[in-house]
Amino acid sequence: MKLLSRLAKDVSLMLRRPPRQQYGAICHRRNKHNGDVEVLLLTSRDTGRWVIPKGWPMQGKKAHAVAEREAFEEAGVRGNTQKEPFGFFHYEKKLKNGVKVTCLVQVHLLEVTDLIKNFPEKESRTLEWVSPEEAQKRVNETELKQLFVVFGKQMARGTPSALQHAVGSQ
Repeated sequence: MKLLSRLAKDVSLMLRRPPRQQYGAICHRRNKHNGDVEVLLLTSRDTGRWVIPKGWPMQGKKAHAVAEREAFEEAGVRGNTQKEPFGFFHYEKKLKNGVKVTCLVQVHLLEVTDLIKNFPEKESRTLEWVSPEEAQKRVNETELKQLFVVFGKQMARGTPSALQHAVGSQ
C-alpha cells in the first residue's frame, strides 16, 4: 500500500504544471494634501476581490512594459515603472473554461504621474487609493500582503527598490 501511495504522489508531482507567468504593478503616489504614500487597489472582474493590475505576457514587450500597460487598461494610470522586479507572488486563477491554474506574478513598482478618466476596463472595476497597510489587509494572497508590508517600510525610509530576495520567488 505504501508503494501505491508513493507512486500516486510521484505521478501527481510529474503531472503538476509549472506556474503560469504574469506581470503586475504596485501603483503608488504621494497624497497631495498630506504627503502620505498611497497604493492603488482595484477589484477583479470575476470575484470582486481586491487586486493589483496584472496580466499575461505580451509578445515583443518586456515585463515592466506589460505591467505598465495593464495598469493603464485596468486602472487608468500612467507613470514611471521600475524595470527591475520588486517581488513576486503566487495566486490561483480560474480560467474561462473553469480550470484553476497557479500563476506567478512578477511585480514592478509604478509611480503614478497621470490619472486617465476613460480607460478600457473602467466600467468593470472599482478603484481605491489606500495606505500600504490597508492594502495588506484587503488583498487575499499572503505573498502580496508581504510585498505591501515591505513596500510600506521602504517608503517610510525613503525610496523603494527591488528586493534582494524577492518575496515568493521560489
